[in-house]
Amino acid sequence: MENEEPDVVVVSSKGQVIIPKAIRDKLSIGPKTKLLVYGYDDGLIMKKMKVQDSAEELRRLFEKVDSRADRCGGLSEEEIQEIVQKHRSSRAQ
Repeated sequence: MENEEPDVVVVSSKGQVIIPKAIRDKLSIGPKTKLLVYGYDDGLIMKKMKVQDSAEELRRLFEKVDSRADRCGGLSEEEIQEIVQKHRSSRAQ
């Protein structure tokens, strides 16, 4: 967005603004896209949130559990919880 001319938008009575189409297209912002909004000095900063697809994350977690179960036989509840905790901590990094 460097060296681009700014667009003027108007705040509605409900506090809504329209993000210009060129910016929405460039940043792949569509309906239901979540944005973080920060106030900074006398301005606003909006950042697109990267929300991971939970179904995809769950599929990867099941693959880990299934893979370990195939290698080791059945898994105890404690072993499954251990895999889940390792997955969560690797995701947070």
